Amino acid sequence: MNFSSDNATGASPEILAALAAANDGAVPSYGDDPVTARLAARFGEIFEREVAVFPVVSGTAANALALATLCPPHGAIFCHRESHIAVDECTAPEFFSGGARLVLLDGEDGKIAPATIAAALPDYRRGIHSAKPSVVSITQATEFGACYKPDEIAALAACAHANGMALHMDGARFANALAFLKCSPAELSWRAGVNVLSFGATKNGALMAEAVVFFREARDFEYRRKKAGHLISKMRFLSAQLEAYLEDGRWLKTAARANALARMLGDGLSKIAGAEIAHPIEANGVFVRLPNATVARLRQKGARFLDWAPPKDGRTLVRLVCSFATPEEDIERFLEVAS
Repeated sequence: MNFSSDNATGASPEILAALAAANDGAVPSYGDDPVTARLAARFGEIFEREVAVFPVVSGTAANALALATLCPPHGAIFCHRESHIAVDECTAPEFFSGGARLVLLDGEDGKIAPATIAAALPDYRRGIHSAKPSVVSITQATEFGACYKPDEIAALAACAHANGMALHMDGARFANALAFLKCSPAELSWRAGVNVLSFGATKNGALMAEAVVFFREARDFEYRRKKAGHLISKMRFLSAQLEAYLEDGRWLKTAARANALARMLGDGLSKIAGAEIAHPIEANGVFVRLPNATVARLRQKGARFLDWAPPKDGRTLVRLVCSFATPEEDIERFLEVAS
């Protein structure tokens, strides 16, 4: 019963098979291989336009290097205060940008709104005496499992662009958002005004593979990736994972299964006395307040999950994450113990 993270699950069999196939023979290194060439074309098909794609090994690298490309050292990056770039990336965005400032904003379910950005901007309008507003960064799905709809993204993009800023999307769970919203990758990204997408795959079946996708000018990103140590010599092994991930819509099928399991878990918990679902279940995470005694009992029986806030009034807010490979039996057992 491991609901600690979708990173806890291994890679899908198809992606492991693709890695084994990529191991045959010798090909050019540093991304000049046939698999990486095919991958660029495949991303273009998926997003319905020509894009620049740069595989990297981690979401932190994707986010930090993308933001550093968009934001100067004297710039400001507006994001939710609970976003991954603010809480879980050890100041990597600030480091790789050379000192940019993260401006932390509030918002329901991990979302930020144009009005919140507009309210914060006057504090950064003192010319050279303040950081220059440069980027708005949003997380899809958010750290609380909510999904930005295309019109919400478009409104944020309009606000950002009107104020001379770019819009970055941390898409660690981009596939889960697509599976929930049932729209196209283009509608959820560049058509809504996103400049750069950190495209996640590791949480949804890859071994270790992410990509930075530029819908506009990449601004010498390839040099920044190399300088940061993320230009992998045997790039075909990253590209092979991403190619297998996208093949036959596999990425959306695995995300849809993870989402469905989260809904199953959430539906069951909503019927348990003392349990309270804290945020909408739109992707593959469930945030629920449980009595402290229930939390202790679940852990005693071997369940793994994260406390998301300190205990209060006899209950604890916990996060439960389902993956493409979570067994349904684990959900049934979890609910049995929690009841």
